[in-house]
Amino acid sequence: MKKIFLVLGLLFLAGNTQAQNITDAYRYSSEELNGTARFRAMSGAFGALGGDLSAISVNPASSAVFLNSFGTITLAHRSTSKEVDYFGTGTSNDNSDFNFNQAGGVLIFDTRNDSPWRKFSLGLNYEQTNNFDDAYVATGVSQTSIDQYFLNYANGVPLNLLQTQEGETISELYSFLGENEGFGAQQAFLGYQGFVIDQVDNSPDNTSYNSFIGSGNFNQEYRTVSTGLNGKFSFNFGTQYKDFLYLGANLNTHFLNFDRSTRFRETNNNAGSATNEVRFNNNLSTVGDGFSFQLGAIAKVSERFRVGASYHSPTWFNITEEATQYLETNNNANERVIVDPNVINVYPDYTLKTPGKLTGSLAVLFGTKGLISFDYSYKDYSATEFRPTDDPEFQFQNELISAELQPVSTFRLGGEYRISNWSLRGGYRYEQSPYANETTVGDLTGYSGGIGYDFGTMKINLAYTNAQYEENPRLFENGLTNSANINRDLSNIILSLSFGL
Repeated sequence: MKKIFLVLGLLFLAGNTQAQNITDAYRYSSEELNGTARFRAMSGAFGALGGDLSAISVNPASSAVFLNSFGTITLAHRSTSKEVDYFGTGTSNDNSDFNFNQAGGVLIFDTRNDSPWRKFSLGLNYEQTNNFDDAYVATGVSQTSIDQYFLNYANGVPLNLLQTQEGETISELYSFLGENEGFGAQQAFLGYQGFVIDQVDNSPDNTSYNSFIGSGNFNQEYRTVSTGLNGKFSFNFGTQYKDFLYLGANLNTHFLNFDRSTRFRETNNNAGSATNEVRFNNNLSTVGDGFSFQLGAIAKVSERFRVGASYHSPTWFNITEEATQYLETNNNANERVIVDPNVINVYPDYTLKTPGKLTGSLAVLFGTKGLISFDYSYKDYSATEFRPTDDPEFQFQNELISAELQPVSTFRLGGEYRISNWSLRGGYRYEQSPYANETTVGDLTGYSGGIGYDFGTMKINLAYTNAQYEENPRLFENGLTNSANINRDLSNIILSLSFGL
C-alpha cells in the first residue's frame, strides 16, 4: 500500500520536481512603466533630473533635488487591447481597470550654511511595478493534440504508479505522487486516469504509453484569466554636496501576488479516436516578498547639463505557490470521465533572483522654460535564477533561462516645456525583447504625453501613455507547445496630485 500524506484532506507538500518555469521567471522579473503622471508623461526619462517621487525608482539621488518637502499620490486607468491569432483564427480581447498606482513623500532637511553638505532628504514611496491583470482567448484548429502533453510526462513512469490500489481514491494517489514523485508524475496520472493515454502493455513495470486520440485535426480553445500585481516600497535617503552633486540610496521591499486560471478544451472526430473531447483546467496562486537596494548619483556639469548614474541590485524574492487541476474527457458515445483530485498542490517555497539593472542618464535644461532628458538602461534577463541551485529541476530551468533569455537595452526620451503655470510634456521609449528568439516576447515601443498645472503649494498632472508589442506565448511548456500570436496595445490615463510644504 502506498504511503499517503494528507493534511485536512486537501493540502500536501509537493516533491522536488516542481512546476516553476522560464515563463514565471520572466513574469516576476519584468516591469511596466508606472509612477506619477509627470514621470510617465516623459516616458520615465528622469535619471538625471530628479525632483519627482517616481524618479526615485530610477535614481535614488532624485530626492535630494527637491527644494522643499513634497508628496504625491497617483491613480491610473489601465486598458489593454489584444488581437489573438491561433492557426489563422482571430479573436479580440479587451480589459480595463482602475488602480492605486503610486503614493509617497520626501522630507527635506537643510544643514548649516557653512557645511558643504547643503541638505539631506528622507523619502518613502510606494509604486506598482507590474500589473498582472489579463485575459484572452485563443481558438483554432491544430494538428497537435493535448495528448502530447500527457505522453511527454508519462513515458518513463512505471504503470503501477498510475493505477489506484484497492481502497485508494483518486485524491489519495494524486497526493502521493505529488509528495513522492513530483509534478510530472501527477500529469501522467491525470492523462492515464482520464483515458487520454494508455499503457503499451499491462506489466506493472511498463513505462511506455500511447494515445487514445487518433491523429488528424483538433479544434482547440484556450482561455486564460490572471489577476495580481508586483509592488515596491522604497525607503530613501539622499543628500546634496555643495551645488553640483546629489547622492542617494534606496532600500526596497517588494511584494507580489499572482492568480491565473486556464481552461483548455479540445474536440476531434478523427478516425481511431477513442476519446473525442478533453477539458483540462489549471489554477495557480502565487504570493511572494522580496528585497533589493539602489544607489545613485546626479551631477550638475553646468547650469544647463546634468548627468546621472544608478545601480539597481537584483531582487531576491521568496515565493510560495499553490495549484489545482481538473481533467474531463468524453467520447462519441457520451461516456464522460472526470478526474478531479480536489487537492491543492502546495509547493515548497523557493527563491527567485531577478537581474540587476544599470542606468545612465543625461538632461539638458533650458532655464525655467523647458528640458530634454534621456535614459539608457541595461538589464541581463539571462542572469535570472531559481534557487536553491542544487535542485535538479531548478538547474534545468536555469540552463533554459541562460540559453533563451538575453540582455536588454532600454531607451527613454522625454521633454517638458513650461508656459507660465502650465507644463506640456511628451516622451518615447523602446525596450528590446528579453527573449533571444525575439518572438516569444517582442520589442516594445511606447509614447506618452501629458499636461500639468502648478497652483503653488499644489500641483495637478495628467498623462497618457501607450505601448505596443507582440508576443507568442506557448499554450503549455511541454508537449503541446503551440503558440498563440498576440498583438498587445496597452494604454494608461494617469492623474497625480502633488503637495509641497
